[in-house]
Amino acid sequence: MKFALDKSIRRSYYRNSFSIGIAMKSEIEVFREFIRNKGLRKTPEREQVVRAVFAVHDHFDVDELYVLLRRQNEKISKATIYRTIPLLLESGLIQEAYFEDGHLHYEHIYGHEHHCHLRCLDCGKVVEFTEEIVKDVEEKVGELYDFLVTGHKLEVYGHCGKCKVHK
Repeated sequence: MKFALDKSIRRSYYRNSFSIGIAMKSEIEVFREFIRNKGLRKTPEREQVVRAVFAVHDHFDVDELYVLLRRQNEKISKATIYRTIPLLLESGLIQEAYFEDGHLHYEHIYGHEHHCHLRCLDCGKVVEFTEEIVKDVEEKVGELYDFLVTGHKLEVYGHCGKCKVHK
């Protein structure tokens, strides 16, 4: 049986299927289901990483996550975090946000509306934004090139209002 969505719902569906009223599972439930479906072991250390990721309400890197877990007296290695990050990416719970200072920064996306980033090249300030025109361009490009677009990543970089006065 094929499931058809009207155009306005379809656009938000592939970004965040929960925006149309489907009951959300917790992040830990989604991760457990993902691990089980991959035939991997459920470990307390992996779940500690998942909890820490969703306790951070900003972009983060592995080092920041490690420090956060150590401050909570969790006995976890950086290697465990590095091994868990790809699982979180593949499960759709997080995504790469940007590359800065020689390493990746991530953000949790499960349960959040899709957004883009403005990043200041001087101070590193990151502004998240959503503009309907970006969604329209995405749809038009998909139609033009016969693609079923399932998402995009847009990072606009330059100089924020505070830093541009020094240019």
